[in-house]
Amino acid sequence: MIKLKNLIISLIISIGIGQLSGFLTKDASKTFSDKFNQSMLTPPDWVFPIVWIILFFLMGLSAELVYETDCKVKKYGLFVYGLQLIFNFFWSIFFFINNQFVLSFGWITILILLVIAMIFLFYKCKPIAAYLQLPYLAWLIFASYLNYMVVILN
Repeated sequence: MIKLKNLIISLIISIGIGQLSGFLTKDASKTFSDKFNQSMLTPPDWVFPIVWIILFFLMGLSAELVYETDCKVKKYGLFVYGLQLIFNFFWSIFFFINNQFVLSFGWITILILLVIAMIFLFYKCKPIAAYLQLPYLAWLIFASYLNYMVVILN
């Protein structure tokens, strides 16, 4: 059973990290498409904040579902969850502010591996928590393609 207080804290953590990352990179990301060539599959700029708020909400909900279990691997799953949040946060800085596209591609590859590990650990605790992470994994794979195309085209 979800405890409202814990859910709110979990959502504040996940959405807060996303919002902080977005705030720190907003100026650089606004001018990004003017400075660098991108894939023809790159969505319009307005799509990204909508997708990310949904994904960070699902991340927070998923983490809360795992937190409420008595699963043996819960602490490992939540550790990997926290680690992937950190990787997620820094990817935006490396990519948008520092324009380190090759580093960013390697970073997002590690992030994808962390999310896969998290999904497996979450599944052992609460399968629905793992399923809630699948849109995030899909988006990261797409984002890694977009990152790769920026490397190739610039």
